[in-house]
Amino acid sequence: MAKADPHRLKLSQLRALVAIADQGSFSDAALHLDLSQSAVSHAIATLEEELGVLLLNRGRQGAVLTPVGEQIIEEARQVLRSLHSLCHKADQAKGLETGEVRIAAFRSVATHILPEVIRQFRQQFPGVAITIDEKFHYEMVESDLRQGRADVGFTYLPTQAEFDQWELLRDRYIALLPTGSPTTSQPMTWADLAAHPLILPPPDDGDRQYVDRLLQRSGQHIQPAYVVREDSTILSMVERGLGATIMASLAAEPIPPGLRVVELPQPLERIIGMIVLREALLPPPVYAFLDRLKAIWPQVRSGPSSDILAAEKR
Repeated sequence: MAKADPHRLKLSQLRALVAIADQGSFSDAALHLDLSQSAVSHAIATLEEELGVLLLNRGRQGAVLTPVGEQIIEEARQVLRSLHSLCHKADQAKGLETGEVRIAAFRSVATHILPEVIRQFRQQFPGVAITIDEKFHYEMVESDLRQGRADVGFTYLPTQAEFDQWELLRDRYIALLPTGSPTTSQPMTWADLAAHPLILPPPDDGDRQYVDRLLQRSGQHIQPAYVVREDSTILSMVERGLGATIMASLAAEPIPPGLRVVELPQPLERIIGMIVLREALLPPPVYAFLDRLKAIWPQVRSGPSSDILAAEKR
């Protein structure tokens, strides 16, 4: 018997085989495919003839796959899945010649994470515009996504169930002191920290609220001597000996040489993640941007994987 020739097989034959396996009979498969029953029967007969094996047992109870049919059906499904994927990628590419990706993020993400992602994305899709709206509070990021003002957001995890979310990294908070300040233990004590004028962001800042809750949980009530919005200004003031600050490590980068990094008396970290609105109909450029970011940050994983911050976001 001659070997089966793959060049003679047709997609219509594979579709008919899969439809019969799924629907249970030739007549139901014909209805599902919007074909005549004779067309479906002919497709299976020619497929069996080309392969030289019996794929289906016909009977009053319908059509049942033979043992070799059970093996071949999985290959047929894979071929059809590959065809669907091919068409999806082609359709996606049509929508990537132009378009826009709107991003809402806080400053440290916009400074340290996004530039390389955007550089690689623009090399691949130069016609797609990127807009970044920097926020000083993660709740403003989430609000922008809800209101349709942004497609992708960077916030603290875990967040609300209305968002699909992926963890990017964990960023610990540190104390920053002038290099000439008295030596403290590692980690420092609250008394060590209280000995310095504290420089913190304003009360409406997301990081400030995290720090305030840490202090409250530890029974500390340290009143800042200076309230400053910009991280760079805070670092400059600490460097000039005006006080100390508590800041997320990523926000402090690059740490000026005139500063000392000291661990806090009680560990605190923020889980930074990217989010999209779960029910949103996102354009192809947004999906392509998410794929590029995941490729650059291979440690990205779906969903909040820790309850460390759960209480913080209630």
